Amino acid sequence: MATLNGSPVGLADMQALALTNYGHFTTMVVEDGAVRGLALHLDRLVGDCRTVFGAELDPEWVRECVRREVSGCAGRRTVRVTVFCPGLDLTAPDLEARPCVLVTTRPTGGVAGPLRVQRRTYHRDAPTVKHVALYGQIRLRRAARLAGFDDVLFAGADGLVSEGCTWNIGFVDAAGSVVWPEADVLPGVTMRLLRSAHGRHVTAPVTDGLLRSMRAAFATNTAIGVQSVAAVDDVVFRTDDPVVTALREAYAGVPLERL
Repeated sequence: MATLNGSPVGLADMQALALTNYGHFTTMVVEDGAVRGLALHLDRLVGDCRTVFGAELDPEWVRECVRREVSGCAGRRTVRVTVFCPGLDLTAPDLEARPCVLVTTRPTGGVAGPLRVQRRTYHRDAPTVKHVALYGQIRLRRAARLAGFDDVLFAGADGLVSEGCTWNIGFVDAAGSVVWPEADVLPGVTMRLLRSAHGRHVTAPVTDGLLRSMRAAFATNTAIGVQSVAAVDDVVFRTDDPVVTALREAYAGVPLERL
């Protein structure tokens, strides 16, 4: 299903998004009309709209658009809110932006087993913005899967670990502290909720040596919550670490916010 500004979306509008591919988005899981971390998702959309379009986005209008799309849908649904401007194209990217709200839904899949990921050198354009330009990320995810891995983990030219293809990565050190990479990354909603909900968290440059000293690793985003990482390249981690289990439980305990 898809709606644009609360009404059925037309082909011409979807063509504008597909052919120009300029905009930003957030993805959330709606559970019986409520969202974990809703305020953070809305803050992301408002802030990214200022960055991408130089325009203000009404968060209450976003909520209304999402409510219209999920009305009558019981249970869990994955909802993506994409903000783009149908009037902007490759020949006129400087036109005054009039951002529109596209809401799409899909069934929420189950969480797969622990991930085996491959490091690749890559730095996303405007990494703090959740923008729709995903070619580089998907290209490297595809390459990692063709090489026999489940997903890709990015590192900078300096070798420092940053983030996964569409997720943040965290580690558990020998003392049981949660370590997040010190790097230019997307500030994920799930990561932000976890930092407030559980335990001792630190940020540090994750070199290869530091990565190899960690006892556990995990991936986070809205769709998967907290998922164990079994291996990064040839580095193997325990997948039953109690800190990761506690993080998963803490995330599940974050109160839902009504749309």
